[in-house]
Amino acid sequence: MWILPLVGYLGVIVGFSFLTLAIASGLYYLSELVEEHTVLARRLLNRLIYGIIVIQVLLVIFDRFPFFLSLLGILSHLVYASNLRRFPIVKLSDPLFILSCILVLINHWLWFRHFSKPPAPSRQADNNWRQPYQVDYDEMPSFSEVASYFGLCVWLVPFALFVSLSAGENVLPSMGSEYATGERASAGLGHSRGPSDGKSKNKGMAKALVDNVRDWAQENGEIIGFWRGDQAKRF
Repeated sequence: MWILPLVGYLGVIVGFSFLTLAIASGLYYLSELVEEHTVLARRLLNRLIYGIIVIQVLLVIFDRFPFFLSLLGILSHLVYASNLRRFPIVKLSDPLFILSCILVLINHWLWFRHFSKPPAPSRQADNNWRQPYQVDYDEMPSFSEVASYFGLCVWLVPFALFVSLSAGENVLPSMGSEYATGERASAGLGHSRGPSDGKSKNKGMAKALVDNVRDWAQENGEIIGFWRGDQAKRF
């Protein structure tokens, strides 16, 4: 068979393209919702962080999860919560924001190593001299359980923060915006900013990422010749 494998590869490419567009559209829509309901979004993120901390404590107590790894996860979520102190504004050079990004990678790597290791031999295997290294597969977590733990306790809060927080470079000049932009708003009438600054809008990081990717695709499409400038504006 020659044609069917090519059709399979083409289907994978088309499916991946549709999946990427769906994720980008979802990120864009969620960013707009957060921009309209910042108070509700902050409240939900706060409760989500402390709810996951409670889940991790229960996993240590009842399911005997590793104590130090769980403690690292709890401390990481406390660091994530510190990014909400000026919600939804975040300065990309803020040490706490940089530390949060590093902790996401460390948690993912350590928990992946933990679930990749084979479980320790069960107590019944210690009494079985014929198979002293027998593994109790009943105590091994299933793929759905591992994926659910990663989705809820490792990735959910960083992903929600990525969708909710706004980069400091896009903040309107107002009271308290010095933290995000690093500039002080002038009070005099003679020091007014240009009209373009008045049209700037607080834009979420996920929304800015989607816009940048779209602009990059438009520019490269014009260079390659897929469409003209007027067609790119309607893209």
